[in-house]
Amino acid sequence: MAKDPKANSRQSVLHRGQLIEWQDKRGFGFIKPDDGSRRVFLHICDLKESTRRPQVGDVIYYQLGQDRDGKQRACHAFIEGARVKPWLRVSELERHLSQSLPRPALALELVLLSCLPVLGSAHFWWVTANPIPLVLYPLMSGLTFALYAHDKSRARQGKWRVSENTLHLCELLGGWLGALIAQRRLHHKSRKRSYQLIFWTIVIFHLAFWCHWLFLRKVPMR
Repeated sequence: MAKDPKANSRQSVLHRGQLIEWQDKRGFGFIKPDDGSRRVFLHICDLKESTRRPQVGDVIYYQLGQDRDGKQRACHAFIEGARVKPWLRVSELERHLSQSLPRPALALELVLLSCLPVLGSAHFWWVTANPIPLVLYPLMSGLTFALYAHDKSRARQGKWRVSENTLHLCELLGGWLGALIAQRRLHHKSRKRSYQLIFWTIVIFHLAFWCHWLFLRKVPMR
């Protein structure tokens, strides 16, 4: 059966609309077209070349397609002002973003925040002959950084993400330093306030624990 050339023409037209609903965990939402027609379904897998996740209020450019049931949906979509330049490869984009934060500033921040954990872990090893905290911090930080990078890559490709609970668990188990580096260098998970609240609560918990261990705990009398 021959395809309708007029239908193909309509599908290839670039439409414009505003994202009025978005369920980030499920990866879909709805666009309100500028021409006043019915809202259009948008799935994250149809959002191409995006530098970030979509948000309600974003202006979306898209073409019209159909799902298996014949219902209209957006395809070949992109966010206005958040589209990867076609000549900028992913590796180059990461390098470009990572250069926005001066390295001395990041190094100073890491040194200041890691002083207590490093000194506390070393003292813990000396007192208890248990090196686990001193080993766990670098191992978990490396793992957490890798998970951040993997999650950012999957977000750009529109694939299922690493859950925030998994990332927070890794941070709690000692990977928060790696998470901080990933947030600063990869610009990932650094703007979401609810995420940052939990992250910094974990950081403060670690710092408070080592502060108590080094300065406030009572040493048993022999």
